Amino acid sequence: MKYVAVIGTGIMGSGIAAGFIAKSIPVVILGRSKEKADACLDKAITLAEKIGLSGANSLKESAAIRAAQTTEIFEDWTNWSDCEWIIETIAENLELKKAIFKHLDETIPVHIPIGSNSSGFPISKIALGLKTANRMMGAHYFMPAEVVPLVEIVMGEKTELAFAEKACQLYKAIDKKPVLVKKDIPGFLANRIQHALMREALSLVQEGIASPEDIDDAVRYSFGFRYAAVGPMTQKEISGWDGMANAAKEIYPSLSNITTLPPKVVQLMSEGKTGMKAGEGFRKWSPEEIQQVSDSYSKRLKAAFDVLNIE
Repeated sequence: MKYVAVIGTGIMGSGIAAGFIAKSIPVVILGRSKEKADACLDKAITLAEKIGLSGANSLKESAAIRAAQTTEIFEDWTNWSDCEWIIETIAENLELKKAIFKHLDETIPVHIPIGSNSSGFPISKIALGLKTANRMMGAHYFMPAEVVPLVEIVMGEKTELAFAEKACQLYKAIDKKPVLVKKDIPGFLANRIQHALMREALSLVQEGIASPEDIDDAVRYSFGFRYAAVGPMTQKEISGWDGMANAAKEIYPSLSNITTLPPKVVQLMSEGKTGMKAGEGFRKWSPEEIQQVSDSYSKRLKAAFDVLNIE
């Protein structure tokens, strides 16, 4: 059976591996040590079982056999003949990513497509100067990777369309939702849209126009609520572009166009108030509240996933 190789043993690596394991596709975990690879694989199997998809239990033994010990950029693993997709998920360190891709460029059969889950570095920069950059692309997941359906397949300057389309087909086969981003731009597709929203939301807080809580409610109970049913383009096809165009004349000139973070966010970070992980962001969070919100978030994500699957 063909397998997928996941490079990296962190949170994203285990979540990405889970998506394949749950669909009966064997996974090779490549990390810096056998202990880390084994731990990542065990977590991936647990996640695959948790999301309730088929195949996780039956694959536990065969997947465990495929946990690979690696040293220095995984030279120990050489069995690439049955590999159909390689995805790198290591920390956001450009030089390390470039070193890994250089090794892949020189040692991996040229027909195997290679992706990077980097959210910050363009694949064109990671694959710069490599002979087989034509089969390299971005493959950007969103946390939690085992739940969120979207995978952005991002074409670099040298990426051949055939390789990108092959990756899209693979993700469709495991019930993910791939989107093809045809130009390697900062933030790709979803994060550009998300950051445009966040820029406006944070500007509204900075100007004292609304509280963080009211902004959350405004999004969740209006357009955010309906975006699980249809996306923004289809929603405007339903409601009519003429109405949007008339509103845009009034709204667009007043929208935020700041190019740096608002002072309130800069101050929060300077004070170490980085959100739940620090116990405080725009507000304080008790351990009980953090657990409650995390549990509720997971349930809502599952419900939204169910909505997405309604024909």
